[in-house]
Amino acid sequence: MNIHLKKSPAIFLIFSLIFFLVSCTEKTDRDLILDLVDDVSKFAEKKDLAGIMTTLAEDYSDFEGRGKKETEYMINDYFKRYKGIVIYLLSTRIDEINTPEASIQTEAALSSGAAKVFRKFVKFSTEYYRLNIKLIKTNDTWKVKQATWRYVSLEDLYPESLSIFNKIFNID
Repeated sequence: MNIHLKKSPAIFLIFSLIFFLVSCTEKTDRDLILDLVDDVSKFAEKKDLAGIMTTLAEDYSDFEGRGKKETEYMINDYFKRYKGIVIYLLSTRIDEINTPEASIQTEAALSSGAAKVFRKFVKFSTEYYRLNIKLIKTNDTWKVKQATWRYVSLEDLYPESLSIFNKIFNID
């Protein structure tokens, strides 16, 4: 019994050290970029305008010439008009990372209205978008510098996006 008690603190210390080393592993730029995409979608579903705005670079612009302030007005208007926003991130392709810049393409399914569970149950009708995004890294944080988006049909989704979509809705 005394031997067991003497080994327990050593084993605990070893596991604690391993956990510490694993948890302190620095995230790669790829990890940080994927986290950013995930954060933006979560902010949008929560209608967290301030959260979304923190992800945009100060010199942000979109394909229609909107800057950061105009984009804030556009998003706020969208939030007022639509209830129950749901975003399904389908896939994200990282085209290049050349720090401090990167470019990605991401596809998402967007819907609004009835409860998420109901939409999933009835295989809701949704819109699919492909976003081309330019990112800039400042102070170890990736931000959206430029964005373009366009509607795509279900048939035009990338194969990996279609696969994710089918898994979400249990489509064979």
